Amino acid sequence: MLSTVPAIISSNPMIQSDPFPSLQSAWDCSQLFSNTQSVGPARSGSASIEPNQTQTHSNSGLDESNQTLSIIDERKRRRMISNRESARRSRMRKQNHLENLRNQANRLRIENRDLTNRLRFLLYHCHRVRTDNDRLRSESTVLRQKLSDMHQILLFKQLQQFSSAWPCNNVTVMSEQIPPPLII
Repeated sequence: MLSTVPAIISSNPMIQSDPFPSLQSAWDCSQLFSNTQSVGPARSGSASIEPNQTQTHSNSGLDESNQTLSIIDERKRRRMISNRESARRSRMRKQNHLENLRNQANRLRIENRDLTNRLRFLLYHCHRVRTDNDRLRSESTVLRQKLSDMHQILLFKQLQQFSSAWPCNNVTVMSEQIPPPLII
C-alpha cells in the first residue's frame, strides 16, 4: 500500500542525511542469507500450492503494512525535527526582538538624559535672561526718573533766569508744555 502524500524534502542537512547510514535501503537484506539457500518458496510434498500462495500474499500485506508504518514513522520524525527547528527559530526571533527592545530602551534613556540636560541648560539661561530683564527694567525706571528730575531742574533754572531778567515783580507763571522724554 503506497501513500498518496508526497514526501517533503527539507533543506535541513539533518533531515537530508541518512539516519541509518549502515543500511542502504529498508529492503536490502541480501547479506543475511547465504548463497546456498534456494531463492524459491519452500514446498512440502503433501501440501498443495494454494496455501503457499496465501502465505505469500499475507507476507506481501505484512510488508506493505511495515512499509506504511515506516513511512508514517519517517513523517513523524520529519515533523518532530521540523517542529524543533521552528521552535528554535521562534526562540531566536524572540531573543532578537528582546535584544532590539533593550537597545532601543538604552538609546531612549540616553536621548532622554540628553534632552533633560538641554532642558536644564535652557531653563538656567531663561532664568538668567529673566533676571537680567528685570534688572534692566528697574534700572530703566530709575534712569527715567532721574532724567525726569533733571528735566524739571533744568526747567526750574530756566524759569529762574527769565524771572530775574524781568524788571517787574508781577510774575505770572504760565504753564509750559514739557517736552516728552528722550528715552522711552
